[in-house]
Parts: sequence; C-alpha cells; structure tokens
Amino acid sequence: MIFRQLFEQDSSTYTYLLACEQSGECVLIDPVIDMVERDLAVLQALGLTLTYTLETHMHADHLTGARKLRAYTGSKIVVPAMDKLACADLGVEENQVFRVGQIELHPLFTPGHTGHHHAYLLDNGMQKVLFSGDALLIEACGRTDFQSGDPVKLYQSITEKFFTLPDETLVYPAHDYEGRQLTTIGQEKNRNPRVGNNTSQEAFVAIMNGLNLPYPRKIDFAVPGNELCGECPDNVPEQYRGACEIVQLPPELSRSVKAGDQG
Repeated sequence: MIFRQLFEQDSSTYTYLLACEQSGECVLIDPVIDMVERDLAVLQALGLTLTYTLETHMHADHLTGARKLRAYTGSKIVVPAMDKLACADLGVEENQVFRVGQIELHPLFTPGHTGHHHAYLLDNGMQKVLFSGDALLIEACGRTDFQSGDPVKLYQSITEKFFTLPDETLVYPAHDYEGRQLTTIGQEKNRNPRVGNNTSQEAFVAIMNGLNLPYPRKIDFAVPGNELCGECPDNVPEQYRGACEIVQLPPELSRSVKAGDQG
C-alpha cells in the first residue's frame, strides 16, 4: 500500500492518500478544495489516478475538494450513506467494507461531533490503523456544539468504538493544531484530557459543554457548500473564491487527469 499524510495549514486539516500498489486505485480521505493542485501533483509524482474521494463527515471549517477532483480526474465521491447527498456517487455504511483495490476500509459510525460522522479502520493483518476524522483528535476530540453534535454520543463513540481497539492501533486524525501527526489508542486512553483515564460520561459532557469555543469562521459557507460535495455557494468570501474555479491545469499536472475529464 502507498500512504501519504497531507496537510492544509489554514484549517489544520489532514488529508490521507491510500493507494493499492497492485491495481493503482487510490482514495483521498477528506480532501480540501484549496489543495487540489497539490493533491494532483502528488498523484502525478506517484503515477496514480484518483479513484475515490471519501469524507468522514460534513466539514464546517473548509470546503471539500471532492467535486473539483471529480471534475479533473473522474473520481467518484463517497460519503456516509446517511448524508443522502444527491451529488455523491457512493455511500458507505458501518458493517459494509469499502474496497480500494486490495485495500479494505471498515466504516465505523461514530456520531457526536456531527450526527452522521464516520471513521475508517484499516486492518492490514499487522497493525490496525484508524482514520478518526474529527471524533478523536490527538489529546483532544471534535467539538459537539453544532451540526447535531452530542457529547453523550461522542463519548459513546470514543469509548465503545475506538477504545475497544488494540492499544497499539495507530490513529490518524482529521486535524491537529500543534504540529503533531499521529497518536495511538493506548496513548489516548492514558493521556487524553477530555476522555482518557476512565473519565466518566458525566465529566466528559461537562467538559464539552464548558468549552465555549468561537463560532467557526467558515461554517456559513462550508456546510452548505459541502452539502453540494464542494460546490462553492454565493456567500464564499472573495479571499477564498479562487479555489472554487475549475481552470485549465498547468502542463506538469495534466498527465494526472483522465483524458476528456478536464473542461
């Protein structure tokens, strides 16, 4: 398997590239619209053509690159099936394996940060790898104060779905704001200040309800745009609109685009 962890600085978002070496199929988990050309350059360098984009949830802090990547590469947009997005090509559900060539991803329904959040578990026979989205971060977790967030459900998702995995399971989150790249289930069980060390559900709910976090600065256009798989709504501020355009790619990236897919 080919694996890359890619970072978008403005929203501190991690995008993950997983590619099957046998088939050449690959998936980008949680792509960001501002980084589409970066992603195409990585695909070009690795000799890959994008097969799927896969979302963990409806993001509030950035616009997804799914629609733009589909326009350039012909990739299929994959989202949690319960989102029921008309713009998506495929839906994933818990207990239904999602395959990318020889790679098998196991969707885990993990609500709490949002009502439809899913994480993805990779089990290659040696070490389990969890792509935890916003549900579990490094010594933190996703907020629960908007988009059908629910601290009780998030506590249950973390303790019943994640903390029952082996301690050595690698955890790759959708964000980190301090330059860290990964953690493990064992580390989060021991060190997470919100939910580790056998924190009770009641204590966790009190912590989450007392965070008093600022209103997400992109939510007013990110959520409606992501409901359209990354189509920019009219209220996108001017400083962010450049990424919305689907333009002629530079020659060095054109070979990563399928023939006939670029407008």
